[in-house]
Amino acid sequence: MTMIYRRAVSGDIPQIQIVRNAVKENTLSDPNLVTNQDCEEYINGRGRGWVCELERIVIGFAIVDLQDHNVWALFVDPEYEGKGVGKELHALMIDWYFEQTHQTLWLGTAFNTRAEVFYRSQGWAEVGTHGPKEIKFEMTYSKWMKRSE
Repeated sequence: MTMIYRRAVSGDIPQIQIVRNAVKENTLSDPNLVTNQDCEEYINGRGRGWVCELERIVIGFAIVDLQDHNVWALFVDPEYEGKGVGKELHALMIDWYFEQTHQTLWLGTAFNTRAEVFYRSQGWAEVGTHGPKEIKFEMTYSKWMKRSE
């Protein structure tokens, strides 16, 4: 079984929503807070998204926002965590982002989560908090480019 990584399209949104609502950490208090229209706007208007699919089923996705310069979403179906899906989606997303702009990218994620550990391992720098319940991380163009040297 081969995992396929590709740009997200509007037709992926129902499966993206399934993955988003399957996660065990950074869950939505109300699944209706992130609508299909929101996903559409972020993958086709504000930025771009990517999916990983296995046998035509989306098992992970990543979406970056060029307008607010932040990672809007990066989630992997819990059944497929620890298999490199998030790392590959992350690299595709950040590479594309910095091809578009050199502006610093940011994200927020909940404290004491596997996501926090993941972002630290990918070189993100903690710069404070985003609201009362999230750590704010930043990635600069120069830091991202230096990671592969």
